[in-house]
Amino acid sequence: MATVQLVTPPRLGAALLSFVAALEAIGAWTGRIIAWFSLLMVLLSFLVVVLRYAFDLGWIAMQESVTYLHAALFMLGAAYTLRRNGHVRVDILYQKLSRRGRAWVDLLGTLLFLLPVCAFIAWAGWDYVRESWAVLEGSREAGGIPGVYLLKTLMIAMPALLLLQGLAWVLRNGLFLAGVGDDLPAGEDVAKPKDRLLRPPPKESGNG
Repeated sequence: MATVQLVTPPRLGAALLSFVAALEAIGAWTGRIIAWFSLLMVLLSFLVVVLRYAFDLGWIAMQESVTYLHAALFMLGAAYTLRRNGHVRVDILYQKLSRRGRAWVDLLGTLLFLLPVCAFIAWAGWDYVRESWAVLEGSREAGGIPGVYLLKTLMIAMPALLLLQGLAWVLRNGLFLAGVGDDLPAGEDVAKPKDRLLRPPPKESGNG
């Protein structure tokens, strides 16, 4: 009995691979930039403490800036963490599955859970963020940062970036299952086992 195999046209496969690479480049670019926020947080926190206890000085805006950086680091870094497969995973059967089995789990999990949840977060927070922008909401503290509306915008930016990375993950696994996994772009900074599992192992040359 003949086996039916899904075949993707070479040009379509190449175009989709390029599209996946572009989507993942967004997450990689964002991740590399916001990674510096952690250093800024440390420096600002140190400065706040020194100024307060050594010179009896302090500014509300400086203290709030640490909160802004902390929020941006985690909210904007979620997509980059997903790309690196760094989110917490409760693994019971995943590692015991074949490479195709893992690809199916990642594909279905992204379609059924990640994308709907991100869409719901964006929908639920849209009015909240829109109202904040309408009044250009600022800090309630005197001397605070007049940009609370920017801080709340992270509630939309986070699911948007996760949706892009989720779409890339759907395409990556879908292409692998369709037999276009040999040339899947992994990215120079993707070193997690999950990405390596999506690439076929190198062919072993026989010694005769």
